[in-house]
Amino acid sequence: EATLDLAERRRIRSAIRELQRQELERDEETLASKRFRPERTSHRQDDKENWPQSRRLEEEQQAALAALSEQLEAITSVEELTKLLRAAGEYEERKLIRAAIRKLRAEEIEAATLAENVQSSR
Repeated sequence: EATLDLAERRRIRSAIRELQRQELERDEETLASKRFRPERTSHRQDDKENWPQSRRLEEEQQAALAALSEQLEAITSVEELTKLLRAAGEYEERKLIRAAIRKLRAEEIEAATLAENVQSSR
């Protein structure tokens, strides 16, 4: 601000830009090192009171998903699976139901293809 020489102003501006660029690089390096830092064991110690409860909930959810998977194996109607999908609340349940629908549709397509091949060979 105090100088009238344009060349000096350009040098000052380029020096400021260079300092800002270096600061950004340092910030990015810091973020990258934090992002890929392994989880500390103290976190598990901080959460040790809630851990058994969350572990139990996770086990219950896995058991419920296994039961749902067995139930889906018995269903042979896409419409029934679609009704279940609309009623499902949790992501994992919907994921299992969508997989069952895809499997059932693939089996229907395969059966139709085989029937068509049999018809064409006669």
